[in-house]
Amino acid sequence: MSKNVLVSFSGAKNIQARIALTGSKSECNRALVISALSRGLVRVDNHSNAADTVTLNRILSELAVQGTDERAQVDVGPAGTAMRFLTAYLAVLPGSFHLTGTERMKQRPIGILVDALHAIGAKIGYAGQEGFPPLDIDGGFEQTAGSVEIAGDISSQYISALLMVAAVLPQGLELRIKGELTSRPYVQMTLDMLAEAGITHEWNGNTISIKQQNFGETTLTVEPDWSAASYWYSIAALAENAAIELPALRESSLQGDSRIRSIMKDFGVQTQTVAGGIALARDERSWPSATLNLKDCPDLAQTIIVCAAALGQNLSFTGLETLKIKETDRIAALQNELAQLGVTLTEENQVYTLNCDNLHFPKRIFVKTYEDHRMAMAFAPLALLVDEVEIEDAEVVAKSYPDFWLHLEQAGFGVKALQAEFN
Repeated sequence: MSKNVLVSFSGAKNIQARIALTGSKSECNRALVISALSRGLVRVDNHSNAADTVTLNRILSELAVQGTDERAQVDVGPAGTAMRFLTAYLAVLPGSFHLTGTERMKQRPIGILVDALHAIGAKIGYAGQEGFPPLDIDGGFEQTAGSVEIAGDISSQYISALLMVAAVLPQGLELRIKGELTSRPYVQMTLDMLAEAGITHEWNGNTISIKQQNFGETTLTVEPDWSAASYWYSIAALAENAAIELPALRESSLQGDSRIRSIMKDFGVQTQTVAGGIALARDERSWPSATLNLKDCPDLAQTIIVCAAALGQNLSFTGLETLKIKETDRIAALQNELAQLGVTLTEENQVYTLNCDNLHFPKRIFVKTYEDHRMAMAFAPLALLVDEVEIEDAEVVAKSYPDFWLHLEQAGFGVKALQAEFN
């Protein structure tokens, strides 16, 4: 039976801590696939210990030594990035594969990526509902076309999956992005990491081209996770005072979520570069008057929205369309849980607006996580304002930040495991 966790904070709300974050899940997942495609020429340093990355690493390691003529069973569990990246990777890998995951994974769309792979000759069939996992893949296909068009406003991971395999295709790949590109920094991260591994590209307008070419020998060193850092920015914003050091984070980062630095400046969090990393401190707030566009960093949305709500700011947001197809419908989840504070989040023409006019802080709240790691970590900082925050399914954070509860304790939070009850 899963356990819940009770988070609290006693005494002065003065946070002083040095937190060593795990390697970036986004970077490490890409690095592992690139390494596998390079057949070992590319090595990976500073692995992430996120559950999704551990799963992907295990699967790629097992595939490297597989030798059966039967259809190999590949189960990614709840790892959405692994599902998307492996769909393209298995399509180019000789062999037959059944790619599946959890029940929630079977509800998350994959059809746009499968259609793009079909267009260049890949042999992929649906083993269940059309457009969704599980998939039956006959890898090592004969490429029939060198160009493909794909929608840019659904998931950048579809595009990254195609870009990573492009160099091993006999004709390379010309990828035409239709419409507005969501999460452009993640696509740029993929291209930058490929460049580190010796793979060149051209990006003209909405077209990215990668010719057939060989990987070079190199080591990809994974930076700590800026998504994980975002929760510490929220903690700093909600604290009365803060001095939080996050070692090894770089001012110049491949990760789009490093934008949290500029966003949280308005929330009263100052970022300083220090020897070996960065440091966060409380500062004066200067709330943005314009709508915050989170299109390029949707994984920050829950953290920012919950923090803004707790600070009573009726902010508006755009760029949240992909949140409905993540681990859960994150918009609905936010709406449900923020209601406990008297806060509403409404949508009109893809603009989402907080109304904090009835904001209040009960003595205790119970936060459902909906099997979503970011729900747990976005709401945990509220313990600085609510006496007791009970969070459902403590282990859900293992998906991206396994040490989250331990790190909260290091920063002075009370963290107590509870036997889960039906709520």
